[in-house]
Amino acid sequence: MTPSPAPAARLPGLAACLALGVAAVLTAAAVRPWAPALSPLLLAILAGLAWQNLAPVPERLGPGVAFAAKPVLRAGIVLLGLQLLLSDVLALGPGVIALVVGVVGITFAATLAVGRALRLPWDLTALVASGFSICGAAAVAAADSVVRARREMAATAIGLVVLFGTLMIPLMPLLTGALGLGERAAGLWIGAATHEVAQVVAAGGLVGGTALSVAVTVKLARVVMLAPVVTALAWRQRRRDAAGAGPGVEAGADGAPGARPPLVPWFVVGFLLAVLVRAAGWLPEPALDVAAAVQQLLLATAMTALGLGVRLRSIAAVGPRPLVLGAAGTAVAVAVGGAGAALLA
Repeated sequence: MTPSPAPAARLPGLAACLALGVAAVLTAAAVRPWAPALSPLLLAILAGLAWQNLAPVPERLGPGVAFAAKPVLRAGIVLLGLQLLLSDVLALGPGVIALVVGVVGITFAATLAVGRALRLPWDLTALVASGFSICGAAAVAAADSVVRARREMAATAIGLVVLFGTLMIPLMPLLTGALGLGERAAGLWIGAATHEVAQVVAAGGLVGGTALSVAVTVKLARVVMLAPVVTALAWRQRRRDAAGAGPGVEAGADGAPGARPPLVPWFVVGFLLAVLVRAAGWLPEPALDVAAAVQQLLLATAMTALGLGVRLRSIAAVGPRPLVLGAAGTAVAVAVGGAGAALLA
């Protein structure tokens, strides 16, 4: 097994990813009044991708980039748990919670089935299913940690989340308006079907204040589903490893050939503990605000690292089938979310 690089060897690459991550966060904040759906995670991965494909990336950055793409990413997922207020999720009631579980479960399973029918790689299909059913880029990144996908597959999945989620910003308000739905029903549908939190905010805000509040709460309930879905993926990956099947088995993204992911990844346990800490009220609001800023910065740093591992030729080689997969996943989420919102309105 290749020895781990010394901590000092990671500093140049980690510093580069951090610098681009900071720039992405600041840029997204500066343009938020005009482009509320523009995610710093998207800007970060685009920055890394542009560098990789337009200019040479020094080889000495490699150890730090690899560190940012894994441990830094997982720390960001753990802190994401502090952004979830469990009491707000439970206050939605059993009907809405059932809707959330149904949307996530059905969208995830249907996307996997479509990807299999399209003969797309397992790693890409698993990442798209996770991102479209749960919470966009953050879910793609979390799934990537257990599926050990190739970096170009992670970039493709995030690109699909951005593309179809952005299309839903004008589409969802138009659909809810055309059907004459009230703000609560509209918020339920938007929160249940739209991919990214930022996209939910943008679409819900176009409908009204009540719709926005309901949509964001429903979306955060979907984020809670990150833990069981990633655990299920880890179990599935262990089975694939045992069978010696598929990409990512011969050499995991952590650099450990044949390494099997734990049945319950440590960062999933950390995520759940963070949710419980927030629910217990042990942290004051200023600490939660700091944690939110750190979490966003960690994920932006990790997304920069993912972008630095992507070569556009590899994405182009996959062809147009991922677009069909993204359209199918979006259609399922919209259909299931709309049916549930109509029943609960």
